[in-house]
Amino acid sequence: MAACNSEKSDKVNFETEIHWELPETVIGKEGLRKKILQKGNSWKTPLPGDEIQVHYNVKIEDGEILDSSHDKGKPFEFKLGQGEVIKGWDEGIATMKKSERAIFTIPPNLAYGETGSPPLIPPNSTLVFDIELVSWNSVRDITGDGGILKKIIKEGEGWATPKDVDEVLVKYIASSADGKTLSSSDDGVEFSLLDGYLYPAMTKSVKTMRKGEIAELTVKPAYYFDGVENGMQPNLNLTIHLELISWKTVVDVTGDKKVLKKLIKAGEGYDRPNEGSLVKVVYIGKLQDGTVFERKGLSDEDPFEYVCLEGQFNEGLDRAIMTMRKGEEAIVTISSDYFHDCQVKDVLATADLELYEIKLVDFNKEKPFWKMDTKEKVEACDKIKKDGNVLFKEGKFQCASRKYEKALKFIQFDHSFNSDEKCQSNTLRLSCYLNNAACKLKIGEHQEASKLCSKVIEYDPCNVKALFRRAQAYLRINELEKAEIDITKALEVDPNNSRDVKLMYKELKKKQKQYTQHEVEIFSTMLSRLA
Repeated sequence: MAACNSEKSDKVNFETEIHWELPETVIGKEGLRKKILQKGNSWKTPLPGDEIQVHYNVKIEDGEILDSSHDKGKPFEFKLGQGEVIKGWDEGIATMKKSERAIFTIPPNLAYGETGSPPLIPPNSTLVFDIELVSWNSVRDITGDGGILKKIIKEGEGWATPKDVDEVLVKYIASSADGKTLSSSDDGVEFSLLDGYLYPAMTKSVKTMRKGEIAELTVKPAYYFDGVENGMQPNLNLTIHLELISWKTVVDVTGDKKVLKKLIKAGEGYDRPNEGSLVKVVYIGKLQDGTVFERKGLSDEDPFEYVCLEGQFNEGLDRAIMTMRKGEEAIVTISSDYFHDCQVKDVLATADLELYEIKLVDFNKEKPFWKMDTKEKVEACDKIKKDGNVLFKEGKFQCASRKYEKALKFIQFDHSFNSDEKCQSNTLRLSCYLNNAACKLKIGEHQEASKLCSKVIEYDPCNVKALFRRAQAYLRINELEKAEIDITKALEVDPNNSRDVKLMYKELKKKQKQYTQHEVEIFSTMLSRLA
C-alpha cells in the first residue's frame, strides 16, 4: 500500500462525498466491503501481475484522512497480486473496472493487523479507502516461468491472434539492459511463425497479440541467448518493443504442416467445394527459386476444370482447393511428400517445396443425398461406383476406394425404397464392398479388406469373390487357418471355375510348410539350450 503521509490532507471528509444509500457488497470471506461511487467504462478488470495506477484517499474508520495520492499530483503505481500492497487492496482492486471509483472498508486482518503501522495507524485498525482505478498495463507471463513478461502498451483490435502457421508483419526494437539498441525494423519485417525470426521470444509473444497491439517484452537469456548477441551479456535481460501490424492467415490443410494455404484475397460466402465438386481454377506452380513448372487455366473466363478428389493431379493441392471459397486467392505450399502425384515429377525431383498461386474461380457442388428422392439415390450410387471402377483400372486405388465408400452413403438408409430399389441397392452395396476390398488389398490395408469381404459373406455366404479376397487378406496377415477355411469353401462352391483359387491354395500350402519348418527350428533351438 502507499505509505501513509504524516501531513493531513485538506480534502473534504468522506461523509460529505459518499452517497451512503448506495448498496454495499462483501468481497471474499474475510470481511472486505465495497461500495461503488462511480461505475467504470469497461467490462475488463485487471489480473495478477498487471501494473496498476490508482488515486486514493485513506482514513481510519470514523477518523480523518491520513494520506492522499491527490496531494502528490500523480497516481500511485504497483503490481497487482504481488504482495506490494496490503491484501485488501490486492483483493479489492482486482474487482474494479477502468475509471471506477469505490469505497473499500478493509478489516485489520486484510490491512496492518495487530501491529498496525505506527505512528499513524494503531493496532487492529479498520481502514477506509476511497479508490479510483485510473488505468493499468496488462502484464502476462507468457512462458509460465517468468522467462518472457509481456506488458501491453496499446490494446489491439478484436479477439483474433495469429496461429502457429500464420505469417506476421511486425515492427520491433530490441535493446539491452543498458538501453543499447541491438536490432530493429522500423519499416516492419514479415516472417512465418513456423520458421521464427531473430529471437524465440518474438515468435512466442506475437501469438498472444491482437492486430495493432503494442507490447514491451522483458526477456530472460534462455529465450534469446545462443551466444554473444551484439555484445549482449548472457546474464542480462533483453527488452523488445514489439508491434503486431497485421498477419496473413495460413491454413494447415492436412494437419501435419505439409500442405499450407496462405490467404491472399478472401472469397465470397461460406460454401466450399467437397469431394465430387466440379471446380474451376486458375493457377501457376513454381519452385522456391521462382521456376514455373506448371500452369492450369488461362483466365477467369477460360479456367481449368476438374472434379475434386478424383486423382487428376497433386492431392495436396486438391485438398487445399477444397478449403477455399468462390473468388478466393491463395498461395499453397506443398512439401515433397506429395510430389509423387504431380505430373511434372521429373522437374521436382530435387525440390523440397512447390508453391502454387491459385484462384478458385467457381465451383458446383453435387446435390447432397438427403435432398434426393429414392430413385436419384440409386442412380447416384451406380454412377459413383462406375467412376470408382474407372479409377481402379487407371491404378488409382486410393481414389477408387473413396468413390466406393461415397457411393455406399447414398443407399445407406433404404427404408423408404420400394422392392425394386431395395434389390438394386443390395446388388450395388455388395459390389461396392467387393470392389473396395480389392482396392484395400492393392494398397496393403488387409484388415480392412477382410472386414469388407465379411460384410458380403454375412449376406451371401457362398460368394466366391468375397471368400477369395478375404482368403487373400488372411494370407497376407498370416491368418493361415482362416485363409484355408475360406479357400476350401470357395473350391466347394465353384470347383470348375477356380484357377485363381487353386493357385492361392498352393501359396497357402507353401506358407504353411514354411511356418511348420520355422516352428521346428525354434523347438530344436529350445531343446538344445535345455540340454
